[in-house]
Amino acid sequence: MDLGENGAVRAKVAELHALRTALAQGDHSATERQHAKGKLTVRERIALLLDEGSFQEVEPLRRHRATGFGLDEVRPHTDGVVTGWGTVHGKPIFVYAHDFRIFGGSLGEAHAAKIHKIMDMAIKAGAPLVGLNDGAGARIQEGVTALAGYGGIFQRHVKASGVIPQISVILGPCAGGAAYSPALTDFVFMVRDTAQMFITGPDVVRVVTGEQVDHDALGGADVHGEESGVTHFVYDDERACLEDVRYLLSLLPSNNRELPPRQPSDDPVDRPGKLLLDIVPADTRRAYDMRRVIEEIVDDGEHLEVHERWATNIICTLGRLAGEVVGFVANQPAVLAGVLDIAASEKASRFVRLCDAFNIPLVTLLDVPGFLPGVAQEHGGIIRHGAKLLYAYCDATVPRISVVLRKAYGGAYIVMDSQSIGADLCFAWPTNEIAVMGAEGAANVIFRKQIASADDPEAMRRRMVKEYRTELMHPYYAAERGLVDDVIDPVDTRSVLIRSLSVLRRKHADLPSRKHGNPPM
Repeated sequence: MDLGENGAVRAKVAELHALRTALAQGDHSATERQHAKGKLTVRERIALLLDEGSFQEVEPLRRHRATGFGLDEVRPHTDGVVTGWGTVHGKPIFVYAHDFRIFGGSLGEAHAAKIHKIMDMAIKAGAPLVGLNDGAGARIQEGVTALAGYGGIFQRHVKASGVIPQISVILGPCAGGAAYSPALTDFVFMVRDTAQMFITGPDVVRVVTGEQVDHDALGGADVHGEESGVTHFVYDDERACLEDVRYLLSLLPSNNRELPPRQPSDDPVDRPGKLLLDIVPADTRRAYDMRRVIEEIVDDGEHLEVHERWATNIICTLGRLAGEVVGFVANQPAVLAGVLDIAASEKASRFVRLCDAFNIPLVTLLDVPGFLPGVAQEHGGIIRHGAKLLYAYCDATVPRISVVLRKAYGGAYIVMDSQSIGADLCFAWPTNEIAVMGAEGAANVIFRKQIASADDPEAMRRRMVKEYRTELMHPYYAAERGLVDDVIDPVDTRSVLIRSLSVLRRKHADLPSRKHGNPPM
């Protein structure tokens, strides 16, 4: 063997290792600037997201081919995005992450091609895709080719929708066309102070509309977590954010052909929920926190609420029952008495469709007085927005169980997964009141003439309210007519749900042959 040639090979290998070391370390001054902003570097983020030592990078040596505006003199490896795969809790996950230290994480032709490749790999492998966003948008120096790169990303998001879970994590700027990428994914996470999303920035807003607004007030994490509903989860720091991304992935299947991962639980199936008797008042006009009900039912009281701070009159959360992942949709009497409005309908309908797409059974907890009345709601399209929730439930083929805790009035009762729209099983507590409307309102309509002509109208009204409640709103009225499968002791709610879901786990539904439905918009 020629030792000289062997030495040359070793030199080439040493050169490769030196290059990889430089890639891992990055530009020291750029790293310091990133840390000074309170942000982690791209590789620090990936290390927090993935299981230790599991990351396999793809195309780390790729560089752009652009020549204009001095780009030919600056051609860093990775081109501002790190792509590859690894594992989270042992399951394969594909990831792309913008590197703000290189071209501000802006997207050019090579940058986009790397993302396209990793998205295609995720779809083919049937594994979740996580995007760590921290980029300045399209690379202006590369012109329209950068915009075409976004088009390819959007197309792949839609192709992957309902096939693999897609998660976007906003850790820096995400502006212009780039903001549509997270909007097309299943979940969006944001970090306060450092993350912003908007279509047009403060400068453009000021010029066009005259409004004075800063980046956070226009598109910060709290704005999107509370006002717009664009983001599902908001955090104070990147570490907590990425930890919950890992937690969310532990609740989701890898793709739409698999069931969510089961986790052994030491929480007894037949554990009685004695606190439920104290949490929920019998008086339907008294408020309580539905979260406490959910915590009493799920394994170990743990669940991950989606859109916790937006449309808070309804709760959408993922938890486990006997180790099996379940999606809970529940009215929240502590906010607006738990009524359904435009935002609540939007929030719940998308959550129902997500659970259905990824084989997550649905449990619906009802305590709803109806839809929110008012000119603003009607003019805002409550009819079509409410119909979205109705459509989502009617279209869902996963196991569906509803439980009426107290009041369930009018169209809101129907929409919240009643038996008549296809719920597999419907239960009710002895405190349930299922009716077209509340007894007071019903009596005022039905007996208005008798009340008006009575010597004591108020006494007559009370009498008619009591009569209506006795005849049509007693706890067993719906059960006697087969609209409720059973009236159960609240203490047994957990065990009833677990046994019922166990039977429904093998549920199969035949769907009509069609390209796709046309849901309300």
